[in-house]
Amino acid sequence: MTFSVWAPSRDRVQVRVDGRDHEMTAGAGGWWHADVPGGEARGTDYAFVLDGSDEALPDPRSAWQPDGVHGPSRVYDHSAFAWTDAAWTGRALPGAIVYELHIGTFTPGGTFDAAVERLDHLVDLGVTHVEVMPVNSFDGTAGWGYDGVLWGAVHEPYGGPDGFKRFVDACHARGLAVLLDVVYNHLGPSGAYLDRFGPYFAGSNDWGPGLNLDGEGADEVRRYVVDNALGWLRDFHVDGLRLDAVHALVDRSAVHLLEQLAVEVDALSAGLARPLTLIAESDLNDPRLVTAREAGGYGLHAQWADDLHHALHVALSGETAGYYPDFEGQLGRTLRGTFLHAGTWSSFRGRRHGRPVDPRLPGYRFLAYLQNHDQVGNRATGDRLSATVPWQRLAVGAAIVLCSPYTPMIFMGEEWAASTPWQFFASFPDPELAEAVRTGRRREFGRHGWGESEVPDPMDPETVRRSTLEWDELAEAGHRELHRVYRELIRLRRSRPELADPGLDRFEVREEGSALVLHRGDLRVVANPGQEAVVDLDVEPGELLLASDGVELVGRAVRLPADSFAVVTPRAASRPR
Repeated sequence: MTFSVWAPSRDRVQVRVDGRDHEMTAGAGGWWHADVPGGEARGTDYAFVLDGSDEALPDPRSAWQPDGVHGPSRVYDHSAFAWTDAAWTGRALPGAIVYELHIGTFTPGGTFDAAVERLDHLVDLGVTHVEVMPVNSFDGTAGWGYDGVLWGAVHEPYGGPDGFKRFVDACHARGLAVLLDVVYNHLGPSGAYLDRFGPYFAGSNDWGPGLNLDGEGADEVRRYVVDNALGWLRDFHVDGLRLDAVHALVDRSAVHLLEQLAVEVDALSAGLARPLTLIAESDLNDPRLVTAREAGGYGLHAQWADDLHHALHVALSGETAGYYPDFEGQLGRTLRGTFLHAGTWSSFRGRRHGRPVDPRLPGYRFLAYLQNHDQVGNRATGDRLSATVPWQRLAVGAAIVLCSPYTPMIFMGEEWAASTPWQFFASFPDPELAEAVRTGRRREFGRHGWGESEVPDPMDPETVRRSTLEWDELAEAGHRELHRVYRELIRLRRSRPELADPGLDRFEVREEGSALVLHRGDLRVVANPGQEAVVDLDVEPGELLLASDGVELVGRAVRLPADSFAVVTPRAASRPR
């Protein structure tokens, strides 16, 4: 077996294979190599010893960590897995319905195999893409996954690398594409050994040490990131990546890491003959991320659009604290422009923020959502919209998102107004680190008026249990009805192409009091998250394609009860010829 590791600043490197140390030879570019005879490749445990240290460290490029992030790495053979998805040709993002889930709380089992048992629910709902929160190795058993430290090794408690492959294979068998959330902007606080090997780190951000992307030795660090991304897409057959908080990637290079990544992913996509998607999360409100490279952008395929969430959240909940004040009464404007803050004043930041979206950009490049893991889990108690908003009003929000020109995304359980919260949790074995996270969380929300006893203990296993979906709710009143609305809205979007039309330059939004009228080709989508209203349609209505109970057509108008919506088609004679 041949072992290699990049350790440019070390004078001596050994590889410990099944408990025995072997000298490695320094090669070009700071790489060390060793050929170790004997043994079976798959299943062999190994670690690296630097400069005669007593400590053996896992491989920075490990593919398997069966004993956790502090234990040895284990050799993994990607070619040994028996894939059944040879006929899979992928799914492009235009027209997609994305569903975000967390493996550990999607089912009581909390594993990949347990999640497979619920995939048919997603197919029946009409989902096309499953976005899986990070599955890289992190310290402990339970966590969100954003404190990963070995990015290429699948978290063993979920089922390890073979378990993830079984999940992807099962998704493909059902026509579901898989998007994987990856974190390249920082490393977690426990098990981040990269800096022992070389100049991986450069400064830090709010979450931990950041990567050296433009300093001495940065070429190999960038290669580390890009190779990791390509590995998920190639070796695990993943169809795309969601790139966490790219605004925290500090890179002053002429070719930004994101552009480099987009170029290499596009090349891999051509080689595999299936679409591969890169979706960024960014708080910069900068459409250059998803602008084509030939037009001066980075060439990513899509990005999350938090301004759309914020405007929807305020309209549905009435909440105007924190970063929400600017969005009061701004739902129509935000839907039209994608970003509310587009070179305009942000009271939360105390400065101008963002850049306008060129309406020639297709709307599918922006993900729209009522909820996601951040916007729920980063609340003090992890309360969902369903904790305070009636299901009928949630259906109005769903109609706006699912009939918009943007790519809709659903957070797990949202489709039936899950009563379970989704709270912040972790399980660091180090008691000092665990206490620091616990007290830090409570101190953060204490500054906003929350008492310590009100903020859930992130280290308590009960917090994980509370955050786990209760699937029996699907059969209960209210939950059952909202689930039906989601299914019917998705089916309508897929049967009427004008509802999925991504043309922002053809998208018109008209406000009539508390109601909105979305012009979607000939169709009119009327959403009323307020009191009863009568809304002029500008056309003579023909029929209600889908509507809340109590909606009526009245001449050229529609009468909507409080918290209701309607999708209306005009009479054939009134359509322009």
